[in-house]
Amino acid sequence: MASVTNTYARAFADVIVARRLDANQALKELRAMVALLDVSEDLRKVLETPSNPAERKRAVLDAIVAREGFSKPVRNFMAVLIDHRRTPFLADIARQVEVEMNERLGFAEAEVTSARELSDAEKRTLEAQVEKLSGKRVRARYAQDASLLGGAIVRVGSTIYDGSVKGQLGKIRETLSS
Repeated sequence: MASVTNTYARAFADVIVARRLDANQALKELRAMVALLDVSEDLRKVLETPSNPAERKRAVLDAIVAREGFSKPVRNFMAVLIDHRRTPFLADIARQVEVEMNERLGFAEAEVTSARELSDAEKRTLEAQVEKLSGKRVRARYAQDASLLGGAIVRVGSTIYDGSVKGQLGKIRETLSS
């Protein structure tokens, strides 16, 4: 499955770069299509059932594209997935397209978990610090976890920066016990 996901993701990333499309908009539309399939079991069945002709599936796709206002490249990409019976892999492909585009555009994905909701100024400051550490521009996703007590934990790839009160207390406990 990984090779299927990577192949389609690289191909769509190539289209985004070659046509100089707005990568954020294309990814937003792909994520919206994933959400539609997650929410509607009927839609998923129509697109994934092999006995439904491809023409019918593309007609349904065209209706969705018209209603949601998706771009032609995203529509065409979805049509390719339909024609090759790859719609069950859409969520994985969309995630891999995002990874591929981040690599090509020099972005790092950061997962930030904080004890409370961060203000916009705090988010900008945190992202600037992570950019200095990683050497890449950062796209951050934020979550909250009250058990951290204060501070934040930032994960960039496999690297974790723990600036939480809970993490600091754990370090102090280890130091005192050794």
